[in-house]
Amino acid sequence: MAGNSFGRLFNLTTYGESHGPALGGVIDGCPSGITLDLDEIQNELNRRKPGQSAIVTQRKEPDTVTFYSGIFEGVTTGTSIGFVIENTNQKSHDYSHIKDSYRPSHADYTYDKKYGVRDYRGGGRSSARETACRVVAGAVAKQMLKGIEIKAYVSSVGTIKLNKPHTELDLTQIEANIVRCPDQDMATKMEQYIKEVRSKGDTVGGVVSCVIKNVPVGLGEPVFDKLHAELGKAMLSINAVKGFEYGSGFHGSTMYGSDHNDAFNTDGSTKTNYSGGIQGGISNGMDIYFNVAFKPVATLIQKYETIDKKGDIVEMQGKGRHDPCVVPRAVPIVEAMAALVIADFYLINKLYS
Repeated sequence: MAGNSFGRLFNLTTYGESHGPALGGVIDGCPSGITLDLDEIQNELNRRKPGQSAIVTQRKEPDTVTFYSGIFEGVTTGTSIGFVIENTNQKSHDYSHIKDSYRPSHADYTYDKKYGVRDYRGGGRSSARETACRVVAGAVAKQMLKGIEIKAYVSSVGTIKLNKPHTELDLTQIEANIVRCPDQDMATKMEQYIKEVRSKGDTVGGVVSCVIKNVPVGLGEPVFDKLHAELGKAMLSINAVKGFEYGSGFHGSTMYGSDHNDAFNTDGSTKTNYSGGIQGGISNGMDIYFNVAFKPVATLIQKYETIDKKGDIVEMQGKGRHDPCVVPRAVPIVEAMAALVIADFYLINKLYS
């Protein structure tokens, strides 16, 4: 299996399966001399971990990260940073019923056909549990990027949508509720809706929005390595993501150029920011903002038809512990992947400047 690494200079390689003994990763390219707050890294993992509220999977994992290299007395040494997150609460028997069958819209069928073998326990390598490693690396990247602020939040669940731009929101309120929506009234509606969906054994999708502030001018390249293209790749690599848009996004296609153009101020900033902080693939110093669309979780706790390895139609019902909606736990994952992209381009820019 290829494709387990992300980034060029600031590079993360992950390993491990959902129901194996542990997950882990190696971060290469992190500069030396960075003082790390290890408690803050753990806090980022706590934001992603299962079992944290009534509207997420009830798998109980402490998700404690242990670092084995690359850090001495709390400071990065410039060598590879190796880390491990142990799995402690696997219930592999919950997945025995899918050993010979394929869950619709899941990775079961494609993995089996591509590799000829699959770890059906929780999806193995295809499980979103792998994203815990990304959160660790993203937390390290955040601490490298001093002064740059990365904030993600839930902006919609199903058809319940927060119709406010990030400039009108108090982003300090993201962690004030279990949905991670910075508008308490909307958060209450979203929470109730998720609970209703869960009671039916169904799932629902949503959107995570992200804002990156204080990005210096000049990150990104103008042809294939555009900053927004790498952000799109990063977000689309997250489990269950079905869409990415930045700046004015798809709405921009409905506008006139005379309305969409971002007029300059004398200091080079712009009066509007339909460009989403990126022009010609290069950051322009304005806020970078984008939306990430997540599909409903594929595993349903209700009966449905599917096929088995022989191609026969069989009846299946999901078992085990699953998220009825992934977006509340996806917030720190989106932030982490954004941090990895910005850290990588920051080092590239520094190398060639």
